[in-house]
Amino acid sequence: MTRILHTPEEIAAVFTEKFGDAIGEVTITEWAEGVKKTPNRAVWIRMSRDVFHDAVQCLVDLDYPHLGVISGADIGDEIELLYHMWIYFGERGREIKVTLAVSLQKSDLSIPTIADIIPGAVYSEREKQEMLGIRVVGIPDSRGLFLPPDFPEGVYPWRKDETGIREDMVKDLWAVGRPTDRPAPPVAPKEEKKKDEEPAPAGDTPEQAPPAEPETGEVKNDE
Repeated sequence: MTRILHTPEEIAAVFTEKFGDAIGEVTITEWAEGVKKTPNRAVWIRMSRDVFHDAVQCLVDLDYPHLGVISGADIGDEIELLYHMWIYFGERGREIKVTLAVSLQKSDLSIPTIADIIPGAVYSEREKQEMLGIRVVGIPDSRGLFLPPDFPEGVYPWRKDETGIREDMVKDLWAVGRPTDRPAPPVAPKEEKKKDEEPAPAGDTPEQAPPAEPETGEVKNDE
């Protein structure tokens, strides 16, 4: 099967024609990196949550993407999710980064999973659930990923509102000290480094004998 390589402009046109008013801001950027001026191209597409799942499938139909990560941020009244993907992966100089951006109102923080399309997305989806408090509808594995089992419910470390980390949860690491319920880890002794001989201070150098007079071959008679 022949791989069809589209331009960033063509990719943007596919989304705007297919999803119409559900597509918001579209930004295309191109730049070069390194001594060899390797070209880099990116397409940023902001869209409504209603078409998000179909939009991911649309991207797959163009070329199966490599999902780098799903990033998220608390931007006030909304949680913004950015799905960073690359298509034409392995085509040196022809790869295109495609970022799909979706903003969720805090009154309804649900978004459909894309793990049915890109299975590896489940790990990043699990992270966003526990760190930002979103609800990924249809996620095949909703377990936590980083937070311990006894972490307080309803507290989301990446949130900047009242559901974020409370002040009483913050500890000064310098004041905590080592745990007393387990031994200190063994530490290998450091090898002592030999001290280099210190140079003599200026003015304390030993006196040197005056240079010997050169031999001339003349014989001196004793008087």
